[in-house]
Amino acid sequence: MVDHRVTRPGRHSYNTKSAKIRTIRTPGGRHVAQKIKKTTKGPKCSDCKCSLPGIKHLKRSAYKNTKKRERTVSRAYGGSACGNCVKMRIVRAFLLEEQKAVKKLLAERASKK
Repeated sequence: MVDHRVTRPGRHSYNTKSAKIRTIRTPGGRHVAQKIKKTTKGPKCSDCKCSLPGIKHLKRSAYKNTKKRERTVSRAYGGSACGNCVKMRIVRAFLLEEQKAVKKLLAERASKK
């Protein structure tokens, strides 16, 4: 029978949230413990608080080592707002401008009468 016991890496002997391990079998046939890094929730949309697709879920300090294309999305408000919220902002701004133009037109017609 093969022995699958492993020694924990580092000095932390308890199986806490920060000291999780995975047993890995090496090409040589040994079983070793590999430390698992904690995952983050990732960046959220500033408006609707949903998770931003296309951006890696890393710790804040790890973003400085990644490429810019992995940190953002090539769109207006790329790394801070989701596509639906950006679309809503654009439509809202367009409708406000249309409303101002209609008001101006009605004011001109009222002044001509």
